Amino acid sequence: MPFPDWLHPWIAVAASLGVFVTLQLRRGVPTDLLFLIALLAVTLTGVLSPQEALAGFANPAPIAIAGLLMVAAGLRSSGALDWLGTRLLGTAHTERKALWRLTPTLLAASAFTLNTALVAMLMPVVIDWCRRHHISPSRLLLPLSYLVILGGVCTVIGTSTTLVVNGMLRDEQRHFQSGRAPITVSQSSSEKGTATDGAKWSAAFLERIRPIGLFELGRVGFPCALAGALVLLALAPRLLPNRTDIVEQMGEQRREYLVEMLVQPTCPLIGQTVEQAGLRHLPGLFLVEIDRGGDVLTPVAPRDPILAHDRLIFTGIVSTIVDLEKLPGLVSASHPAANDAITREQRRLTEVVLSRTSPLINTTVRAAQFRQRYNAAVMAVHRNGDRLTNKIGNILLEPGDTLLLQTGGDFVHTYRNSTDFYLVSSVEGTEPRRHHKLPIATGLSALGMLWLIAGAWLQNTPVGGLATPPIAALTIAALMVLTRCLRMAEARAALDLQVLLTIVAALGLGRALLQSGAAQGIARVLVDLVGAEHPYALLVVIFLLGLLLTETITNNAVAAMLLPIALAVAWAGQLDPRPFIIAITLAASLSFVTPIGYQTNLMVMGPGGYQPRDYLRCGLPLAVVVGLTAMLLVPWCWPLRPL
Repeated sequence: MPFPDWLHPWIAVAASLGVFVTLQLRRGVPTDLLFLIALLAVTLTGVLSPQEALAGFANPAPIAIAGLLMVAAGLRSSGALDWLGTRLLGTAHTERKALWRLTPTLLAASAFTLNTALVAMLMPVVIDWCRRHHISPSRLLLPLSYLVILGGVCTVIGTSTTLVVNGMLRDEQRHFQSGRAPITVSQSSSEKGTATDGAKWSAAFLERIRPIGLFELGRVGFPCALAGALVLLALAPRLLPNRTDIVEQMGEQRREYLVEMLVQPTCPLIGQTVEQAGLRHLPGLFLVEIDRGGDVLTPVAPRDPILAHDRLIFTGIVSTIVDLEKLPGLVSASHPAANDAITREQRRLTEVVLSRTSPLINTTVRAAQFRQRYNAAVMAVHRNGDRLTNKIGNILLEPGDTLLLQTGGDFVHTYRNSTDFYLVSSVEGTEPRRHHKLPIATGLSALGMLWLIAGAWLQNTPVGGLATPPIAALTIAALMVLTRCLRMAEARAALDLQVLLTIVAALGLGRALLQSGAAQGIARVLVDLVGAEHPYALLVVIFLLGLLLTETITNNAVAAMLLPIALAVAWAGQLDPRPFIIAITLAASLSFVTPIGYQTNLMVMGPGGYQPRDYLRCGLPLAVVVGLTAMLLVPWCWPLRPL
């Protein structure tokens, strides 16, 4: 039975606080489950109707993120993200160098690209780099989110919050033109905002509440981004957690394979030295020798060049061998013909353990005829605790040997019960790269970025609906599938349900705070306590209120709620509304202290293994510095003068 209306604000606040407290005390609770329980609580008590609670599933934000996750999967499948990661992170081998390389690129890119799109595309790149260098993703993913948030306030198209604000400002202009005064804060404030005053001040307000220009916000946003980036570079290495699964790493290091790769004439590594090609410092992988037409180079020197038809013999762990497979023009040398028998798009990596009854025992890899027997090729061999140094084709197979095979997609299903093997299992994350689709995937991604940028200019036009981020993201994702840059199964697998469900439930909680009147009540009490006769104090309170609510609701909801109140305060005090508009826009866009304040913070929470306290520890110094910078520059760029 629904609770009385007067209890609804308290229920909404209790549900929100309950989420934060539980996340702090019970680390193992799934985030999406906790948010869904809170959403159900406010629905069952009558704070939200079922329709309002489920409205988050139709919200543009999670739909856009879902589309962008599929676009990112298409870029990964085509090898575009591997190429981008190589160019973006270069030869960085430490997290500090990686952070220094990421910072300028992310600040510039996020100024012209919606933040969620940028994080969805770059998060897999950063995770792959971290895995290759045995660095926990928790050391870089939160800075990734923070940097795109900082860059997003440099222009009006960097974040969806500014688009919401501009849409509301256009609505307010229409209201002024119709002679209606803005929404007031309280009855005492409204006494100054009569219809007569509305007619007197409408012309001045009409000019000062115009939509924010493309680079206008950057007058404060760029210094804030610069200050925040410096804080991150200085403090992030000390404050970020380091959550690495040590047991899994040790397990990988114990299982070393011997693998032989052939450099094809089309390989981009040709002409580079071993050092330049990045083959010198691959984690968990050691380049044993180079076989060049019968001449063996061993030990391999960093300045040795890589030539066409070289055979590179490595010993190392399976995850890094998988990375070698992703390089175009580098194929398994144990059976190059397998690349014809098993096309690159159908090829998979599979691990098998030879049984004592296997017909392969006591035969060499070359004589085993894997292609004829199993339509597979031996890529690498592991023998328990022994480092193999022979060429793969000359290894005499023994019971218990673990083989890394290139197989077709149905190999596991066909041979999982075969007596030839003790164990048959697919290697996770080894889907082959469709390098021939790279130009198409890159072109579609560029089209999507241009579409999103153009959407900022077309919001209030007849074609504005076609320019929204969800439509753009889903269209590009569909084109990725239609052009075979991405399989439909891979597109479905790319959808991170934990991220999407958490965002949907968080939007519902924010709606409960708004619908119940809790957020508006808190805002009005604080504003009335300060008074309109202290403009700078009022600006600071509005900004701090925006920051506080952004951390507990969502950025767009805060902008939609506080902008009318800010305009009403300026109207009541007969002040220039411009600094209040900018302050609300910045406050609603700069969320660093909690995971739910901004969508990108939620997106990195699961992959980075973050807890809410991590956001508080790392984000609080950032929020303080950025907030002080904003409060110093906003009244300087837009003086708090009377109209």
